[in-house]
Amino acid sequence: MTAPQRLQVALGERSYDIVIGTTVMAEAGTLMRPVLKSQRVVVITDSNVAGLHLARLQRALDDAGLSHDSIVVPPGDGSKSLDQLGRLIGQLLDRKVERSTTLVALGGGVIGDLAGFAAAVTLRGLDFVQVPTSLLAQVDSSVGGKTGINAPQGKNLIGAFHQPRLVLADTSILTTLPRREMLAGYAEVVKYGLIRDPGFFHWLEAHGADLVQGERAELQHAVLESCRAKAAEVAADERERGQRALLNLGHTFGHALEAEPGYGDKLLHGEAVAVGMVMAFDLSVQRGHCPPEDADRVRRHLAAVGLPTGFADLAPRHWDVERLIVHMGRDMKVSGGRITFVLVRGIGDAYLDATVEADELRALLTGALNDADQLARENDSAGLTSRAILGS
Repeated sequence: MTAPQRLQVALGERSYDIVIGTTVMAEAGTLMRPVLKSQRVVVITDSNVAGLHLARLQRALDDAGLSHDSIVVPPGDGSKSLDQLGRLIGQLLDRKVERSTTLVALGGGVIGDLAGFAAAVTLRGLDFVQVPTSLLAQVDSSVGGKTGINAPQGKNLIGAFHQPRLVLADTSILTTLPRREMLAGYAEVVKYGLIRDPGFFHWLEAHGADLVQGERAELQHAVLESCRAKAAEVAADERERGQRALLNLGHTFGHALEAEPGYGDKLLHGEAVAVGMVMAFDLSVQRGHCPPEDADRVRRHLAAVGLPTGFADLAPRHWDVERLIVHMGRDMKVSGGRITFVLVRGIGDAYLDATVEADELRALLTGALNDADQLARENDSAGLTSRAILGS
């Protein structure tokens, strides 16, 4: 057992640490105390996470002499809504929180986004601490201060930048995750290698299978390197006016895929991002910017660990090209009516491009759908079934 490791998100007076290790949950109260304005915290979690980790966190808070309340919300992306936000703020006000009270987000990305947004707007701003319990949250959503909820028009369209005071990532608790959740988080890990770090992607090709099986040394290294990359991007571009947008590789396609069946368990965010990253590479190849062998290498690796890579890996449904393009047009990176895509010149060399035309998207998506249909026909004739993810 090794001592927790610390990284800093360098934002001047608002800088904060990310603490990563296998004993972090047991030490959570002691680790929080130096950043608290008072000795009172309110833990926000969901009913799934509460059954696994809430009692352990409460013991750690007791050990540190902290006063604490808990609020448990329903699990799932449905909690990222205006209705649930209103209920949560009402519960906080009923508990007579003060501006010195700190909220603690115990959970995955949904809880971090919801609790962080509640912290941003309750009493015009409360401090909060992130205690992420999923791989996706530990490597991505808990770091950087993006908080918010979904709107009927799209994902994460209502929110605020509100940085946490501390992020506590206990990698030992990731072993409780179902394999599908681990894989969804792994897609965000791969993203960091594809954006700027080809050496990290090469390491993942060698160790990714062990990582998703829950090997602790590999998990620790992946979380540390992912957080290091995320912290650097946030420090350089906190409000995503430039290079931080590279962290959205695959997300414009992914959010459109998520929107079609409705946000939730039918298609997890990381699954959609995996397909979206492949599409971003394929679009880059189509435009003559990326070697085809790099796109093939990404597709092979994601498929090898068990992530979907295209429409053929999603359960049969009527995917409408024009509807997907409409969803992409609602992306937050739209400026002047044009979508800014994250494209690549190769593995580890991502860039922003606002010159993609609608006809290029149609050609890409239509070709991907035709390929999926052809594969389905071949499987049917051979008596095989595709490894569908959506709806599983």
